[in-house]
Amino acid sequence: MKIILTENLENLGKVGDIVTVKTGYARNYLFPKGYAQLATDKNIKSTQKLIELREKKDAIARSNLEALAKRLDKLTLKFELQAGEDDKLFGSVTSTMIADGIEKEGYKVDKKEIHLEEPIKHVGNHFVEVHLAHELSAKVKIKVSATK
Repeated sequence: MKIILTENLENLGKVGDIVTVKTGYARNYLFPKGYAQLATDKNIKSTQKLIELREKKDAIARSNLEALAKRLDKLTLKFELQAGEDDKLFGSVTSTMIADGIEKEGYKVDKKEIHLEEPIKHVGNHFVEVHLAHELSAKVKIKVSATK
């Protein structure tokens, strides 16, 4: 039986692929779960249109994320916190503080996308990586100074 995949399946293929499977597998597993459709001319055309629309949306989202990454690379956030001896902070700069600082600059970033290798506990300049997409990231400069 020829079917069109509507979901990515590890052993069969990707969305839009036309594959041949056993009738029982298609009827009892793939069709009820919504993983596939019968490969008719109508279904093939509609699936191709959906794939084209999805690719356009992905391209637009990717270009928006690339533009955001370029802006974040130029961004510098300044924090002023209390510090003790040897310029060691009382507390640390957290990913929530960084996300709020980025939001004040007009950009939307989730705190889970901010990757801190270790907590920022010293006065000075630091770089923090923001993971925007699978292979797309930006580095935000963080300037931490002591309150006077």
